[in-house]
Amino acid sequence: MQIETATFGAGCFWCVEAVFQQLKGVKKVVSGYTGGSTANPNYREVCTGETGHAEVIQIEYEPDVISFKELLDVFWHTHDPTTLNRQGNDTGTQYRSAIFYHSESQKNIAEESKTEMDNSGIWDDPIVTEITAIDVFYPAEEYHQNYFQLNPSQPYCQFVIHPKMKKFTKDYKDKLKPE
Repeated sequence: MQIETATFGAGCFWCVEAVFQQLKGVKKVVSGYTGGSTANPNYREVCTGETGHAEVIQIEYEPDVISFKELLDVFWHTHDPTTLNRQGNDTGTQYRSAIFYHSESQKNIAEESKTEMDNSGIWDDPIVTEITAIDVFYPAEEYHQNYFQLNPSQPYCQFVIHPKMKKFTKDYKDKLKPE
């Protein structure tokens, strides 16, 4: 079984993690930070917006089950890639839309996919998603991992993640892991 890695930033990592954990072929999702200049940042530091890091998820997946292009399709359709440094009420550079590629192949696929999405007419505004080589990935603190699964009654989960998951599971039911 071949395993590959993908890293995406699409706003709060709690939301993004909850979505990608549900997909067939996804073996592991870790919330964390990348794209900044501070070594070993913590959540409080990243939230200041001064470290340069984005909140991201790092996905281990089976490309024979789900392709990088299919992961990108989910990425594009589960956040707003046209808002710079913002997703909903979450604002700051740490919430930017970003694809951190792990290979030239991923870079090429991401750039083609971004062009296709930008030309699709789905959004009125141009896509601002950055496509950057992955540097160092720092896993977030343990209490951020599996956040939605472990904290479904938390207000942010109830009012932000739950509605997003409801729409996602309806739109992508053929790609979901069996319950």
